[in-house]
Amino acid sequence: MVLDNFQATVRKIRPDDSGLLYQLTVSVFWPHRDRDLDLFISLGHGYLAIDEIGRPMGSAMYFPMGDDFSMFGMMITAPRLQTQGAGRWLLSQIMADCAGSDLRLNATRAAYWLYETEGFVPVATIWQHQGIARDIHLPTPVAGIETRVMCAADTPAILALDGPAFGADRSRILTVLLGLSEGRVAVRDGEIVGYALIRHFGRGKVIGPVIAEDERIAMQLIAPLIQANVGTFLRLDVPLRNELFASFLAASGMGIYDTVTEMRIGPQRRATEGAQLFGLSAHSLG
Repeated sequence: MVLDNFQATVRKIRPDDSGLLYQLTVSVFWPHRDRDLDLFISLGHGYLAIDEIGRPMGSAMYFPMGDDFSMFGMMITAPRLQTQGAGRWLLSQIMADCAGSDLRLNATRAAYWLYETEGFVPVATIWQHQGIARDIHLPTPVAGIETRVMCAADTPAILALDGPAFGADRSRILTVLLGLSEGRVAVRDGEIVGYALIRHFGRGKVIGPVIAEDERIAMQLIAPLIQANVGTFLRLDVPLRNELFASFLAASGMGIYDTVTEMRIGPQRRATEGAQLFGLSAHSLG
């Protein structure tokens, strides 16, 4: 493949490729650190385009979740090559690898048209909230709901709750995230009905995933995480528009910074009632 007068070699992403992926993320002003990229490499598969002198030109990854679903992510093309077809070629590679699976991704404005022409359908806006955390009063507890610090014994219940809410079995990935995160669970009558995680990511920490039945339970879950990280750069990517939840996040220092568009091929699998997704683990992981 020839791009910008350079002969590009495309190969599978390898465990030691975080440095090359980091060069790509810097070129498009993404905040990922080496630890974030090492995590993605360990959880997914993908392709890297490299020119004749070893410079990265583009990447694309997919993250299988169960036997019939994958998230797409780390779709990056070096800015000078974004009109030369590299992104489409890399996308076609991972789509071929995932043939027969339902697909989901979060599209930047620059890439939206590409995904739409390949058959992806828009689902929802993802609202990227971020900023330096400020102290915030704990919200009034929801009747019948108690929240507490997550422990290892909660893992089976968290995995069982997450699958229907997310719309796919991401237990393999979520188990890894649980090992990297602190978190809280919401409990009703002894049963876990929600959870929220927080871990190091990018410029500071990311809150997510967050699973809850409504915005008040989500607020009750994450407020202690915010309080414990006052002065820290926090981020939370929200896959729904809820004015109360958005106002709560803004009051805590996390205003709206940007948006992307959730898109899919296949049926809408993410829950829209009951326990549902209030915060993503990452754009690439959902």
